[in-house]
Amino acid sequence: MASLLSIPLLLLILANSQQICSTSRFVDLETKREKLDLVQEKSHIIKSTQFNPAKVTQLSWHPRLFLCEGFLSDKESDHLIALAQNKLQKASAINIGSGKNTHDLQNNTNSCVSLARDFDEIVSIIEKRIAAWTFLPKENGEDMQILHYDVNNMDAIQYDNYNATFRPVYGGHRIATILIFLSTVTHGGETIFPMSVLKDTQIKDSRWSDCAANGYAVKPVKGDALLVFNLHPNATLDFSSFHGDCKVLEGEKWIAIKQIHVKTFVQNQPLIEFKDDCTDEDDSCSQWAAIGECQRNPVYMLGTPDYYGTCRKSCGAC
Repeated sequence: MASLLSIPLLLLILANSQQICSTSRFVDLETKREKLDLVQEKSHIIKSTQFNPAKVTQLSWHPRLFLCEGFLSDKESDHLIALAQNKLQKASAINIGSGKNTHDLQNNTNSCVSLARDFDEIVSIIEKRIAAWTFLPKENGEDMQILHYDVNNMDAIQYDNYNATFRPVYGGHRIATILIFLSTVTHGGETIFPMSVLKDTQIKDSRWSDCAANGYAVKPVKGDALLVFNLHPNATLDFSSFHGDCKVLEGEKWIAIKQIHVKTFVQNQPLIEFKDDCTDEDDSCSQWAAIGECQRNPVYMLGTPDYYGTCRKSCGAC
């Protein structure tokens, strides 16, 4: 009888043992799955810092201009916009609280915020990707600038404010500029290069704005990026890299700008020196600059150590 009673007891012990083993096996599987997810997440982060040169197209040699399609993902583009909007809203709230006159995001001619290289993980990833593309150290770059343009809030072409004066304390000359489009503009908002040798060879139809006829133009497409070198290979200034933005006619334009210098850029130094003598000596300077005279006639337009240029302001020399 005792042996008959021990049989169910033995079966019960075996059943419990199998249940414990199954539970242990389930826990092990869950742990392995979590570890696998973590490895995949880290792998994605590592891959996202890498740059794929197959996506790059050379647009021009004068200036040296390159387009990378899909440089940022939609999520990365949206993340930068969200960061900019958050900083703009905080700045607006501070100004309102202090009683200062302020404009909201929609009413500004352009709204601009700066993001430090290590602002967050995604910004840091993008910075590493830029360094991989340009082969230039992150330390040579200024803070990333995020700009926003609304419909018809620019009265004229907004040109890059490039100061050609050599300033070693700021890392020397700017060697390259990265323009990253964070949104696709329905109409207008093109980036133009008025001194490009290709400006008269580019065929444009009704999909381009009238402003785009002023130079070689690139349409803003979300995630795409432009790399333009501001110096020739012999380290002299390349005035054909001078560029501007056409006004937005439909939609809105978000763009990230990264400016890179030949040496380490000191972030805590003021970048722009405002001087009262930064003027044009002729009323036609802006027109001359738009048709490329800064490049064709730099001595007269920009000047030399012995001669004060006639159109230093329009040529972006100050």
